[in-house]
Amino acid sequence: MRYGLFIASIFSSSVLFAQKSLVGPGKAIDPFHYTTVKTISGSKAAVASAHPLASKVGTAILQQGGNAFDAAIATQLALAVVYPAAGNIGGGGFMLARRQNGTLVALDYREKAPAAATRDMYLDASGNAQTTLSQNGHRASGVPGTVAGLFATAKYGKLPFAQLIQPAIELALHGFAITEREARSLNYTRDAFLQYNTQPIAFVKNTPWKAGDTLIQTELAATLTRIRDNGMKGFYEGTTAQLIAAEMQRGNGLITTNDLKQYQAKERTPVQFNYRGYTIIGFPPPSSGGILLAQMLKMVAPYPLAQYGFQSVRATQLMTEAERRAYADRAQHMGDPDYWKVPSNTLMSDAYLKQRMADYSPDHATPSSAIKAGLVKESDETTHLSVIDAAGNMVTVTTTLNGGYGCRTVVGGAGFFMNNEMDDFSIKPGVPNMYGAVGGEANAIAPGKRMLSSMTPTLVLQNKQPFMVTGTPGGTTIPTSIFQTIVNVIDFKMNATDAVNQPKFHHQWLPDEIDVEKAFPDSVRTSLTNMGYTIKELDGIGRVELICIKHKNGKIILDVAADGRGDDDAEGF
Repeated sequence: MRYGLFIASIFSSSVLFAQKSLVGPGKAIDPFHYTTVKTISGSKAAVASAHPLASKVGTAILQQGGNAFDAAIATQLALAVVYPAAGNIGGGGFMLARRQNGTLVALDYREKAPAAATRDMYLDASGNAQTTLSQNGHRASGVPGTVAGLFATAKYGKLPFAQLIQPAIELALHGFAITEREARSLNYTRDAFLQYNTQPIAFVKNTPWKAGDTLIQTELAATLTRIRDNGMKGFYEGTTAQLIAAEMQRGNGLITTNDLKQYQAKERTPVQFNYRGYTIIGFPPPSSGGILLAQMLKMVAPYPLAQYGFQSVRATQLMTEAERRAYADRAQHMGDPDYWKVPSNTLMSDAYLKQRMADYSPDHATPSSAIKAGLVKESDETTHLSVIDAAGNMVTVTTTLNGGYGCRTVVGGAGFFMNNEMDDFSIKPGVPNMYGAVGGEANAIAPGKRMLSSMTPTLVLQNKQPFMVTGTPGGTTIPTSIFQTIVNVIDFKMNATDAVNQPKFHHQWLPDEIDVEKAFPDSVRTSLTNMGYTIKELDGIGRVELICIKHKNGKIILDVAADGRGDDDAEGF
């Protein structure tokens, strides 16, 4: 009976938006027949995201008169439906933007530790770290911030929030055809879904998923409808909040209705610095990304990378050593600035970074055991979207559940996955998290604290005008992927497609190894091995979404690339 009333409610609500409906067979967005576009060239506006349906939703919103902020909101909400492994309303993220008038906006809606969290909550009686608890199941979840972030973003938009969320409601209610990659992912994670859920969920069925199957998420549609009709309170209070708290109680989680009610997004001051005449704008702590990017780019700036050549041994080795030193600083000095004094100015200063590279040698590896954090004296699953509109508003958003499908737990009756972001704290000094990152006091667990992040939404200006909008998922590989993308464009003069899809490498201090993709040149691997480096091959590193803004004969040309490593899609006009 209640289910029937819900369907009737959803149907009647959908009728209100029938004239504006974007989703359905024969409409602007057909969720059962769609293709993926990897690169486009436009002149007005573009959206690049992790799923074609989400990119199409964002672009349609732009065509309906919305601006880049509206498109970013609608795209995130669509991703929460069509990309459940990372798109979310049960996680958090960062939004970085430059408005058409030149003002910058940095919104922090990172998850927070619940009020009942304690510093040693993942240690057993002998003091050993229990990473299973910080990575899987109810106890791994921080208080989600995504919905708060969407409403904080909305004040910069033009269209009603109800119009922005409606495509996501329709995608959840009526379903969409999943891709082959999504089918493999759901099948691979099936056992974990069964282990960590207390009630039946939409992502498990009796037979294996296959490409083209329809995924319908009725409970998620109901949750999105409550958000549409009641605003932030439709998530952080009332029915949804009660469902989250009840789910936590069933699984020994910590999040309460009071934790949810008290959550707020925060405005931060962006990181800004110069690299070869370009202005780089990054996200500050609790993201480590902006500072890491500044450190790495500034450490290589004195060297002629363009002369060394793309993926030459010398360029790769130099960039690796810059990455190593930056990540050593991350482990020691970075955390939530509301709980820890992050020495940002010193970490990004030219004098400090020159000192950090003083022991750099182009002839051999510097072991991480010999590289500690600098002395400072001063009082893999995430998703990204990039948007630019015709007015010049630039928006870059990275959101996350942390691991794929977060803690693997769906909120019973609400239909969405919760995050496992508690693992991004340092649960014990020196113990690596699921991405191998280590930390200490700066990133220790505390009630209400935001865990350190690697998310690196980034904007680049040339002569004070838009030049690049970019970002990527990938855990601790995020900052190095953006580092390499910027170098590929600025130093090696690549177009967007090549900058995104050329093979990448990564070093994060510990473990002391260079991760490389399969297509990384064998000759460079051999040379680096001979210099003392340990090489480890990975299937893929990151999924960059990149918009480059170029000027030719007085006209603007948007060079847009969606990463070939996933279902990522670029749309525009």
